[in-house]
Amino acid sequence: MSNNGSLENLFKLQENNTDVKTEVIAGFTTFMTMAYIIFVNPTILSDAGMPFDGVFIATIMGAVLGTMAMALLSNYPFALASGMGLNAFFAYSVVIGMGVSWQAALGIIFLEGVIFIILSVTPVREMIVNSIPMALKTGISTGIGLFIAFIGLQNAEIVVNNDATLVGMGNLLEGSALVALFGLIFTGILHAKKVKGALLWGILASTVFGWFNGVTPAFNGVVAMPKMSDWSGVLFQLDIGAALNVGMIGVILSFLFVDMFDTAGTLVGVSQQAGYIDENGDLPKASRALLADAIGTTGGALFGTSTVTTYVESASGVAEGGRTGLTGVVVSILFFLSLFFKPLIAIVPGAATAPALIIVGTMMMTNITALDWDDFTEILPAFIAMIAMPLTYSISNGIALGFIVYPLVKLFTGKGKDVHWLVYVLGVVFVFYFVFH
Repeated sequence: MSNNGSLENLFKLQENNTDVKTEVIAGFTTFMTMAYIIFVNPTILSDAGMPFDGVFIATIMGAVLGTMAMALLSNYPFALASGMGLNAFFAYSVVIGMGVSWQAALGIIFLEGVIFIILSVTPVREMIVNSIPMALKTGISTGIGLFIAFIGLQNAEIVVNNDATLVGMGNLLEGSALVALFGLIFTGILHAKKVKGALLWGILASTVFGWFNGVTPAFNGVVAMPKMSDWSGVLFQLDIGAALNVGMIGVILSFLFVDMFDTAGTLVGVSQQAGYIDENGDLPKASRALLADAIGTTGGALFGTSTVTTYVESASGVAEGGRTGLTGVVVSILFFLSLFFKPLIAIVPGAATAPALIIVGTMMMTNITALDWDDFTEILPAFIAMIAMPLTYSISNGIALGFIVYPLVKLFTGKGKDVHWLVYVLGVVFVFYFVFH
């Protein structure tokens, strides 16, 4: 049997209206938009005292494990890696702020992953994901689009810090902003003309453009062999005994809470973009996707990295037509190869990937048309969820506010019976989340 035939049987390409070429391009695109984590994650965790080179390898291996698990268990084109926000919580809040050793913090991540595996093989976690009302699913998806675009605009230095107004406009005529502006127009034209791999070509073109104004660094070699001695500094260094201390219960619950709803929000948002949400508003194979996520987290802790979670940047591959786990397999292979091409990957600047994030955010905004604009009890919670994500820099905050507003607005307008009982429970839980956060 041909390789294409084997891939067809394994990933059901025709059934998902895709082909090998499309999935490969989608995999490359997703990888290019999230490859920054290979360097950003070790930078953040090294602030917590972890060795940079060890975390570099652990970050890659965690991404390979999680993404491959997602591809083979769920056949979804979602990529996983150490989560942004979760790694900052790990380093700055838990290790530096609370004085917990990074070894104990890894132990907490491991325990969190084990709990998630248990919840994922029971109906609990899937039930939570599928209980999210369609209005909130749309608000979450659109909010993630705004959040992705905001991250892209920041990476591009088009949006910069302003002490008077919180945010302001950067200098568009030089540096990263100019590279990103070129990439945005170039990629936008290709995408409008339906050129396959538009986002990927845009990233490559922007990287080349960046050489002319000094944003893209010069080559410092191409291949560099990873050293096992580097990885041994974090591999299996977790301290589960310290994590089981009674005083750690609050920290474990915080990680559980933030990870569960970050993951749920990302899965729902990207799944809506891919067209996976069924007519009942449910995500088929949600339990398998959540199990893959939990496996990534557990394995990542053993490897020596913070919580591994599903990436919103997966939407860039979905935008290129990725519809099956083959996209994830390509992402996994590229992550593994990046172990050996550290100098080459390092030259792609954030300004070159920023246009892809902005364009993906633009496409995810189209989900807003699914809202019932004649029902204000649907619009308000959705809007609160979507606007809170970029403005509080947190997917979890947006989801939490949406879950609090939705049942209250429904209840006090005589529509309380239309709300799933679990939404009321989660609304109360989220109130406590803000009270004790």
